[in-house]
Amino acid sequence: MSEPPGSAVSLASAPPAEETAEASSEPRTAGPAAAERPGDDTAPRPLAAQRVLPLRRPGRWIATTIVLVLVAQIAHGLVTNPFYQWDRFQYWFLRPTILDGLLVTLKVTAYCAVLGLLGGVLIALGRLSLSPVLRAVSWTYTWLFRSVPLIVVLLFLYNFSALYKTLSLGVPFGPAFFTFDESRLATDIVVAVVGLTLNEAAYASEVVRSGILAVDQGQHEAALALGLPKSYQFTKIVFPQALRSITPNYVNLLINLIKSTSLVFYVSLLDLFGSAQSMGSTYPGDIVPLLLVATVWYLILTSAVSIVQFYVERYFARGATRTLPPTPLQKLRAGLRDLRARARREAAI
Repeated sequence: MSEPPGSAVSLASAPPAEETAEASSEPRTAGPAAAERPGDDTAPRPLAAQRVLPLRRPGRWIATTIVLVLVAQIAHGLVTNPFYQWDRFQYWFLRPTILDGLLVTLKVTAYCAVLGLLGGVLIALGRLSLSPVLRAVSWTYTWLFRSVPLIVVLLFLYNFSALYKTLSLGVPFGPAFFTFDESRLATDIVVAVVGLTLNEAAYASEVVRSGILAVDQGQHEAALALGLPKSYQFTKIVFPQALRSITPNYVNLLINLIKSTSLVFYVSLLDLFGSAQSMGSTYPGDIVPLLLVATVWYLILTSAVSIVQFYVERYFARGATRTLPPTPLQKLRAGLRDLRARARREAAI
């Protein structure tokens, strides 16, 4: 009997016993011999012998083959092309100059990530405030720093001493209580941190504001009905729930911040990219290996942040989902169990 893909032989396909008895004048014979008469295609097959044939999907196999061929060609080109100079890549990868630049990148990223998130929370609260002045100032800040390119902000701050040689704190249009020398205060790392933080806070404010607005309005009403203070409502009820929506979006900003630190090279701060660029100017023949070194380190940093993101999202998913998302190790174990179970089923048929 021919079986089309995706179909199964069913016991219901056999004709009823009454119709068979009426259609045939031959006496019925009890026992297994009656169901195993040679040439009888209408006899039902045993349930254990039935098998569902998988539906053939040639398009999936063709696409998989094309992707594997392309990946193999790219890998072959990376390994065999002498222009990449993998021996020089290995030489530069852990050089003290590169590691010092990496340390600067980590330091600037850590400062800007913390300060940018705190600034984003304050600006988001200003956007949601009932005060029209706070709303207007917060909106203007977000509009301004999301519109101006980051490199322009950094270069403007780097040349800020040309506009204001000293900074003072006191009464407006009156006496100054404290005076600072801007040239001594604005070091290279301070300029980089301030510029990146101003830019990061503008984007983080929108991420935080969207997370707060994502909290169900019933949570706010329940907190008000209980008579809880506004500060307690935000820190204990609203913000913990908003973090579940804030985390993935802010991690995207954090990854972009890691890559944006490469721009501090233009304000004379030698970060990871700046160190690679400086060594490339000294050793012109090693430009490509040095760029590959910077690329691999950025991949390592962003991958580490992505791993942390997964576990943070998994932590805040408690109570929001019935089952927590499996970790990569749990997915691997489940995949191996499925393969073994499938192999046993194939062997038993």
